[in-house]
Amino acid sequence: MSLSTLFPVAFPALALAHFVALLSPGQDFFLIVGHSIRHRLQGSRFICLGVALGNALYIALAILGWTNIRDNQLVFSFVEILGAIYLLWIGQRLLRSQKTETLVEAEHEQEKAPSAINQLFLGLNSALLNPKNALFYMSLMTVILGSEVTLIQQVSCGVWMFFAVLLWDLFIATAIGRPRIQMQLKAVIHIIERVAGLVLIFFGITLFTGYLA
Repeated sequence: MSLSTLFPVAFPALALAHFVALLSPGQDFFLIVGHSIRHRLQGSRFICLGVALGNALYIALAILGWTNIRDNQLVFSFVEILGAIYLLWIGQRLLRSQKTETLVEAEHEQEKAPSAINQLFLGLNSALLNPKNALFYMSLMTVILGSEVTLIQQVSCGVWMFFAVLLWDLFIATAIGRPRIQMQLKAVIHIIERVAGLVLIFFGITLFTGYLA
């Protein structure tokens, strides 16, 4: 099986557009930062997996030609409101972050990292409660790939984007969780967490104000 069978001619454009979108910080990015800054990779790796799985579901729905959420304003609005509430909830938790005074306290905090299941649900909810992810992937699939793309090529592109999201998020969590960086950031960890919380709250409020405008 040749590469042209697996990947369409427009694949480089798709991969580039997708990676550029990953470089733009969104709610998933700040969720990962907020946890990896405190709990390192141990407390954020399954958040990364959950985010990637949530994106994978929307990719699969885009491949299947799912347009109901785009055309049904009621469904779209309901998911967006749930997403806004979720962002406000996560944001206020990060906003209440307290300064770690000693290394002993820091090690104690490390022991209280969220469980794998909790991390997975945090990441999955963050990705799924943002229906604009679905619109983004549908746009990539339709605008860039066009109508001549085959199912095999769509699936190959979907698998590529899943691993791109997962590996990029793991890279972010790993970089922030490195001991050297942790030591440099220890004095301002609570500030970074609060900033991440404020950004998530901003995203949530922005969704609500969109309905009031």
